[in-house]
Amino acid sequence: MPGPRRDRPAVLLLLGALLAADLYFHLWPRARRELGRVSPGCPCPAAPAAPRPPLPRAAPALRRLFAHPLYRAAPPGPAEPLLGAREALRYYRRKAARWNRRHKLYRQELNLTLPAPVPLRAEAAWLQFQLGISRDGLYPRSSAAVSRLLRDLRHLPTVSADYSQDEKALLGACDCSQVVKPSGVHLKLVLRFQDFGKAMFKPMRQKREEETPEDFFYFVDFQRHNAEIAAFHLDRILDFRRVPPTVGRLINVTKEILEVTKNEVLQSVFFVSPASNVCFFAKCPYMCKTEYAVCGSPHLLEGSLSAFLPSLNLAPRLSIPNPWIRSYSFEGKEEWEVNPHYCNTVREIYPYSNSNRLLNIVDMAIFDFLIGNMDRHHYEMFTKFGDDGFLLHLDNARGFGRHSHDELSILAPLSQCCVIKRSTWLRLQLLAEPEYRLSEVMRESLLQDPLAPVLTEPHLLALDRRLQLVLDAVGKCIDTFGEATVVANDTTQPQSPAVHRAKLDT
Repeated sequence: MPGPRRDRPAVLLLLGALLAADLYFHLWPRARRELGRVSPGCPCPAAPAAPRPPLPRAAPALRRLFAHPLYRAAPPGPAEPLLGAREALRYYRRKAARWNRRHKLYRQELNLTLPAPVPLRAEAAWLQFQLGISRDGLYPRSSAAVSRLLRDLRHLPTVSADYSQDEKALLGACDCSQVVKPSGVHLKLVLRFQDFGKAMFKPMRQKREEETPEDFFYFVDFQRHNAEIAAFHLDRILDFRRVPPTVGRLINVTKEILEVTKNEVLQSVFFVSPASNVCFFAKCPYMCKTEYAVCGSPHLLEGSLSAFLPSLNLAPRLSIPNPWIRSYSFEGKEEWEVNPHYCNTVREIYPYSNSNRLLNIVDMAIFDFLIGNMDRHHYEMFTKFGDDGFLLHLDNARGFGRHSHDELSILAPLSQCCVIKRSTWLRLQLLAEPEYRLSEVMRESLLQDPLAPVLTEPHLLALDRRLQLVLDAVGKCIDTFGEATVVANDTTQPQSPAVHRAKLDT
């Protein structure tokens, strides 16, 4: 019988060490975790800890603002729609059928695949927006159609692109001796979408952080796409509702403009830059240079899309010179710029003598001052609503150029005439309060846009500064002439902002 192996004790010691390590590092920690789940002396699992109550959150500033009674008051007069639904549907169905026939012939001539006809749906957001225009404004305060329209403008594919009618009227002819250049220089295009809706496209020409040079005249300034977007949001916050719904979008200039346009002139102004970016420029003799072009990166280009108003055949509009029009020349001034009593002359002229037109001019001047727009040479209004109809705040792309400068001359209608609507005055006071600060509600509203941030912080803070200047101007008028003379009661009995604080469920 062989003797005991000499290495057996060493093997036993090794196995014992492995077992002890397993107990210490694995089994014992697991046992402690299991024991920790049971309270001493109780075989039941411990009750879970009570959840902490959520911390109260303040309602968003924009929501608080729109819940205020000043933004919920009924309009002073009965609602009067701009369009008749049957007539509008009949008109647009004829236009859709005509467009589909022409588009089909165009595709057949080029031996291209025939697409499905573009349908006209009565429930389309752009059509419901147009049917919702009334004497009170371009859209109601709470409008599902406007929300859907903004979403459609962001996402719907384009089916055609073309110049606007005023640019087509130029036919590329530009008089370089004119100081004020035709609109074709601004590179705005009409885009049609899959639902047959249309929008005005203005491409990015200037970066957000760039300020207009102080030596630039207002009539040669760039048109900024983000100014159009921000103007729509500010107009809604002021409760004017006179700017068409506008949204930002990244446009593929190749697929969504070049490949869908049938306009040969528009096709001819596209080129590829040395950096391999797709660019295009305006067809105008003094601008037919590649250095004035706008370019994608390499195909994508930021721009603003403003919804179209109803056709002039359905809703005629008047274009009226602004009584406070600027000289638009390198020399000379208009009468209002040198005569502090100019408003007395305006008050003697119809319709500024006996209607709300002058009050609407003051509203427009306040709006333009807040955005820094000096280019309001004309204004438009729907003929159906007569002399007391609201003014359309169109073409705001020259706003938000200089945040470091406040152009007080824009406020001339207010400072010279010393009149303001009570509803406007109360809302301006409300927006100056810390709870509803204008810069804060604008910042929050602009975050809804796909191209956010739309404005830089200095531009937002400039809104608060300019708002205070407007209130100071009204205060000076009241000190001179009295509140009863300066503040026109355009509502029934609006509450003062200091009386009410909106209470919202959190």
